[in-house]
Amino acid sequence: MDGVAILESEVRELIRRRGLDPVRDHQGVRDLVSAVVADYDERSLLGAVPPLADPTAASKAVVDAVAGLGPLQRYLDDDDVEEIWINAPAQVFVARHGRPELTSTILTEHAVRDLVEQMLKASGRRLDLSSPFVDASLPGGERLHVVIPDVTRRHWAVNIRKHVVRARRLGDLVALGSLTPHAAAFLDAAVAVGLNVLVAGATQAGKTTMLNALAGSIPPRQRIVTCEEVFELRIDHRDVVALQCRQPSLEGTGEIALRRLVKEALRMRPDRIIVGEVREAESLDMLVALNAGIPGMSTLHANSGREALTKICTLPLLAGENISDRFVVPTVAAAIDLVLHLGVDRHGRRRLREVVGVPGRVEAGVVETADLFHLRDDELVRGEGYPPHQDRFAAAGFDLPALLRGH
Repeated sequence: MDGVAILESEVRELIRRRGLDPVRDHQGVRDLVSAVVADYDERSLLGAVPPLADPTAASKAVVDAVAGLGPLQRYLDDDDVEEIWINAPAQVFVARHGRPELTSTILTEHAVRDLVEQMLKASGRRLDLSSPFVDASLPGGERLHVVIPDVTRRHWAVNIRKHVVRARRLGDLVALGSLTPHAAAFLDAAVAVGLNVLVAGATQAGKTTMLNALAGSIPPRQRIVTCEEVFELRIDHRDVVALQCRQPSLEGTGEIALRRLVKEALRMRPDRIIVGEVREAESLDMLVALNAGIPGMSTLHANSGREALTKICTLPLLAGENISDRFVVPTVAAAIDLVLHLGVDRHGRRRLREVVGVPGRVEAGVVETADLFHLRDDELVRGEGYPPHQDRFAAAGFDLPALLRGH
């Protein structure tokens, strides 16, 4: 047994004896490891244990093993790594700046299971044959998703999305090259005056980051209530309540779905409602809330602004047979004001590809749109359309024609 293995064994035994919680008491674990390493160094001088080649590296390895995610911890500590996923014990991938790469990390089946069990301890969520999927938040805010056989062919599939917060304001996205100052100025004003925004795009297109940045334009005196399947948003605002779904218990009771959260949010005196992502019938509850006069925002998977509107007109039909497109389509036209479509360019950079305005009119069962911004020659340029609720801009002191001209 090498020195690091001996240290880890001793630290784990002391944690058990002292009743430390390594998930929540990181400082206590670090202090304990420092004391154990110092004692180990003294014993190594007497020849009782093999010497440590690098005590600092050994300390970090032990802390990572007992209070972190062991061999995966270095990727969590790397600010350039956005996501970690495991397809098989010998296939550990990471994504840096939108580009995937296979790492040199090699695990075992047992190690993968131990890591997942450790990650789920703080969440209270479970994973077994009766519930082969799990979606949870790690203590550091990362989002964990795991699928086990026989849903997968052989190995456990693990995804850890870090949600590196690089943008708390639209100006941060301008600095990152995700949108132009012209579009940022318009969107800042649009959110400030209370336009309802739907952010669309593919997976990893930057929808949550955009939603977070848009929320930075909400006036500071307004109260925000967020509804998410798993906590992902990091909104820098003084009055925010964050709500998260809950999985059913072993008895199949106690589940809290996203639809319920949206309904409960309306009872919490919100000035703004933000729904992390709509995929199913909760889209109906969100539309009802927006149509009730409470400004809000949400994200949606779609390939364009037009497809996002088509999808948001379709998803509410999942709420029940008594919901028809004759109700949903005009409700969408009245409730959604702007659709932002995001994409990833050939360099792996997340960018705003178009901004679509929704004037509120329906023609032959189709929601009309206005082209506000679009890509031309790989540049985001102003379109010819105008956004709805132009009176709100004037009432709030914004010169809308100047905003749209870029002056």
